[in-house]
Amino acid sequence: MLQPILHYGIHFIVPLAIALLVFKSQWKIAFIIMISTMIIDLDHLLATPIFEPNRCSINFHPLHSYYAIAGYVVLTLIKKTRLIGLGCLIHILADSVDCLLM
Repeated sequence: MLQPILHYGIHFIVPLAIALLVFKSQWKIAFIIMISTMIIDLDHLLATPIFEPNRCSINFHPLHSYYAIAGYVVLTLIKKTRLIGLGCLIHILADSVDCLLM
């Protein structure tokens, strides 16, 4: 029961908190951009089976690979892509918590 609460809490509450605290004047757009990065989960469609509850996503799926994570870090360093990189890293954090709790 704790795992889904942590997972979805990180996916939704952390971006909302960051948007409200850091991007106060444009918190809505910041939140939407960070939430939209969940699209990186489309790489799960490349796996067989698509969903495996005991599989760690980190370094298994292409958009969850260490190379992709390095790219997300780079995105946070560039002002125009900072929210995308931040959203992706928050997503990876949520998935990492799943791996730790397995």
